[in-house]
Amino acid sequence: MRPLLALLLLAPFAALTAADAPKAKQAPKKQDRPTPPTRAFDAPGAPKFVRLDGKTTLEDGNYLIGPDYVAAPETKVVAGAPQGKIRQFQIDSKTTQRFNPGIAREEFGVPDPNNPKTLIVKTHTIDYKRTITVYVPAQYVPGTAAPLLVTHDGPGLGKTDQNTARILDNLIAQKRIPALIMVQIANGGGDAQGHERGKEYDTMSGLYAEYIQHEVLPLVEKNYGVKFTSDPDGRATMGTSSGGSAALIMAWYHPEWFRRVLTLSGTFVNQQWPFDPKTPGGAWDFHETLIPQSERKPIRLYMAVGDRDNFNPNVMRDGMHDWVEANHRMAHVLKAKGYAYQYYFCQNSGHGIGNARPQILPSALEWLWKGYQPR
Repeated sequence: MRPLLALLLLAPFAALTAADAPKAKQAPKKQDRPTPPTRAFDAPGAPKFVRLDGKTTLEDGNYLIGPDYVAAPETKVVAGAPQGKIRQFQIDSKTTQRFNPGIAREEFGVPDPNNPKTLIVKTHTIDYKRTITVYVPAQYVPGTAAPLLVTHDGPGLGKTDQNTARILDNLIAQKRIPALIMVQIANGGGDAQGHERGKEYDTMSGLYAEYIQHEVLPLVEKNYGVKFTSDPDGRATMGTSSGGSAALIMAWYHPEWFRRVLTLSGTFVNQQWPFDPKTPGGAWDFHETLIPQSERKPIRLYMAVGDRDNFNPNVMRDGMHDWVEANHRMAHVLKAKGYAYQYYFCQNSGHGIGNARPQILPSALEWLWKGYQPR
């Protein structure tokens, strides 16, 4: 048969086969979030800020920086500064007592018609592995009890946070912070209501701090022959977004373990799931009721937020999902209760303040450890 004739005879069958073939189910297209509005530094309800421009300070208070940023010299390799070592291991959820098994969301929840402060979310259980990244400074003396910095949303296996490690190398060498060990803990997966990360970071309880204290830190000490101080004033915790709210939650519910807290774009909003009547507004309750109505706790708190930070990023319209307003309110109540705090409002910056971070993080870490005296 001639090639052209064969093609003509087979073409109808090819078309029929393609038309009759079952079509692959396509995932629903993810809708882009609208760009958050830019909030003015002098809008009603904002704290009174002191403008720093390109500078930073170690004094407590509310500060305005941006819109342009320059990375601090401590973010670069400094000649002569000893470099710490970075190591990693993994924890299988099946081997843990807490957060075993994990959870994952099947689809984003819908507002509960009987309670607008929460969502109805369908989930299923999962197993997962969590990477633990450990930075040990060159100045660490084996057998001694070192200060500790716990950070959330740690990198995955095979990846390291060289930027923060470099800052620590330089600050420790310059004796601006103690020779601390940093433990970066990866989350259990996903984000927000119904996912493991949300369960770990947004739950208003001491459970995640207990997991770190009793299950993670002993493994770090065992694996790498290090020792952590038991002095809560020598223990800090740090995070971005929900990692920031998790950092404060750890110190709030267990100040006997952690007292120094650093947050960037802290999620002090209503994102707790499942609903808990003891804290119906989730982390929004920090500035709504918990801090104003409680005795001052021995917590030192750093906060920074962008002027284009998150605003109502999901289906909930409960008036408790504005990251800028939440952080402004935190600054007000912390000042009223006499807390040691520092708050930076970053112009021309969004959620996570990625452009401002290289400028402010070295100073933030130095402020965080200000006044520390080893016991």
